[in-house]
Amino acid sequence: MRTPRKVKQGYNVLDLLWKRETKKIGGFLDSETEIKMEGGSPGQESVGSGTKRSSVSSGSRSRNCKDFLYRFSDSEILTTKLEDWFISISEKSKKPVFDVPFELIELQKFDYALEGVAFQQLVRMPNAVYASTSDAVEATAYLAIEDFLHASVKALWEAFWSHDEPMPFSVACLYNGNLKFYQAEKAITNGKLEGLCATGILLNNPRHPHGKWDHILELALLRPDIRCVVDNSIQLPSLSVLGEALFYALRILLSRSLSRLNFSLSSKTVFILLVDSQYGGVVKVEGDVNKLDFDVNNVYDSAADWIKKHCRIAVSPIDRIWNKLGNANWGDIGALQVLFATFHCIMQFAGLPKHSIEDLAADHGSRLQTRRVERHLGDAKVNGNGLFRFQQCSVSPEIVEVQDESIKIEPEELMKLEVGSALWLEDSNFQKGYQINEVLNNGEHTYYIASPVEDTGKSLFLYVGSPPSQLEPAWEDMNLWYQVQRQTKILTIMKQKGLSCKYLPQLSASGRIIHPGQCRRPSSGGNCDHPLCGTPILVTSPVGETVADMVSEGRFSLDEAIRCCHDCLSALCTASSAGIRHGDIKPENVICVRSGVRHSYFVLIGWGHAILEDRDRPAMNLHFSSSYALQEGKLCSASDAESLVYMLYFSCGGALPDLDSVEGALQWRETSWSRRTIQQKLGDVSTVLKAFADYIDSLCGTPYPIDYDIWLKRLRRNLNEEDHGKEIDTSS
Repeated sequence: MRTPRKVKQGYNVLDLLWKRETKKIGGFLDSETEIKMEGGSPGQESVGSGTKRSSVSSGSRSRNCKDFLYRFSDSEILTTKLEDWFISISEKSKKPVFDVPFELIELQKFDYALEGVAFQQLVRMPNAVYASTSDAVEATAYLAIEDFLHASVKALWEAFWSHDEPMPFSVACLYNGNLKFYQAEKAITNGKLEGLCATGILLNNPRHPHGKWDHILELALLRPDIRCVVDNSIQLPSLSVLGEALFYALRILLSRSLSRLNFSLSSKTVFILLVDSQYGGVVKVEGDVNKLDFDVNNVYDSAADWIKKHCRIAVSPIDRIWNKLGNANWGDIGALQVLFATFHCIMQFAGLPKHSIEDLAADHGSRLQTRRVERHLGDAKVNGNGLFRFQQCSVSPEIVEVQDESIKIEPEELMKLEVGSALWLEDSNFQKGYQINEVLNNGEHTYYIASPVEDTGKSLFLYVGSPPSQLEPAWEDMNLWYQVQRQTKILTIMKQKGLSCKYLPQLSASGRIIHPGQCRRPSSGGNCDHPLCGTPILVTSPVGETVADMVSEGRFSLDEAIRCCHDCLSALCTASSAGIRHGDIKPENVICVRSGVRHSYFVLIGWGHAILEDRDRPAMNLHFSSSYALQEGKLCSASDAESLVYMLYFSCGGALPDLDSVEGALQWRETSWSRRTIQQKLGDVSTVLKAFADYIDSLCGTPYPIDYDIWLKRLRRNLNEEDHGKEIDTSS
């Protein structure tokens, strides 16, 4: 049984993080006993303090780490040690050398969340092209980057964490002479301009006005020119700048390993910002320093070896942040990826935000509607960019011309999908037609039940994506991207890997819609100017009724709950054998198939949010996401099964709580598991479901894998079927 996690209330970050270790010495209470090295540099105190351990080995390792950190002080030596490695991986890899820290879809979602957030940089970034004196430009640049980071962290804190609580962070510049932090204005006044080497966001601590390295949220390196053009288009950091970023990242990780702070999220990830007077990028460094060989006589070789073998590096493309007037382009990709990195850094110290990205981004639809009302556009149902709309009328021609006077657009041929309509799909090898038999909506988007024109007796699910002509898709269309394009990718991978299981959806067809009229697609690729050209289509089988509909109409029986658990668990077992996890289990993503079979069975659909690799993120659902997913934004080995338990609990009559925040959702989970509310409710259905819930509870948040085989056998023994013949394993 796991220990319930308590949800901390309030946003006093120092109270959350700083846990003093007290020790009585000769009748006095020493609240901060620090292990200091002899001969330490003036900045050694800022490296971070350790605590005495009961274990001799851990204490020795701590001293070795502090000694290693003390000697690890020259970024140029480390860069030299890594130069051959950089060249080697650059020559061997045909793909980009490093992954990107953030996917474009994540940045788009974050962009929608920031629509109502005001950022203001008051100190303009000087443009070196128009500079007159280099010292003045450099001084102003440090003041500007300090103001940029202050504006960023302040606005993010107030938007996502608390508008009422004071911001618990500050911004200062790092002085290379003693590795301490100073306000840029004071450092410049005191003649320290030449020694400034970075600007950081730090946790406020009045006891350490010059900062501590384990209090660093994020560092920004301001350098004259950070770009290195690759393939005439891709802009990546130069090797010297990247080597320096890795140097500072490792120092921060080492300091955190010695820290007394209790980080809310993983402390093994560091974000370093790279900026010049116009451009910027993000370097994400992730790794466990416990795997570093603390050879104090050979620190740079040891550090380089750790970076090569145990460190995961992600580097964003270098994009413009400041325009020629020195103003930040807050809504552009360059500033967005820097802001997103800062957002993740705040989460490491302050925990999950009170208002999630999904919560704020969901307001995009209402803001869009408000804007349309302001422009007197009425109730015309247009899409995100107003190019075309699906016409609602009693007649059902496949192609209609729409003259919408309210939005002043030219008449265009538009596609309308309703019962009786037909559309054609183009793949690389064939063209195939489908007739719409039924129009469905799961609360997020519309999809269809259709039949191939050559086999009208066969039913398939058909999903239509967003037309590529929508350069800035609305929030609703991002859900469509997961439903169509991403799910197509996942199902294709399943098919390529030969995953065979009747409880998984099967890819029937995918491709692009064939729009009415002549397609003038250029020979070089891309789409023509028709608004429907290139619209993605996904067709899957089998077809069935969702558990959500069954529950709402009172047709989800107790026997079906056991079968649903068995069938979904079988689907998860098959997918996990190929390293695929679902990430979005909910009643709308499970269907019951009855047509053409002796015994009904359930299929786990909606694989658009599936997890293939560490950088993928699951969907966030306050009612159905696992505790680990809500806390870490990732899945553990039991996360999908935990979501399955929640789905069964609610589907079998469990009280659906009113949840409006991640904290509330975590609190509900903690209370429900500790009071055994979930187990008792499922126990009313079946003892095997109660036992399964207890088993999953013991695995939540741990790395231990699920024993699928034993639970599939137990569930099969409890299935109530008319056929009492030989038991057949249908899990594969």
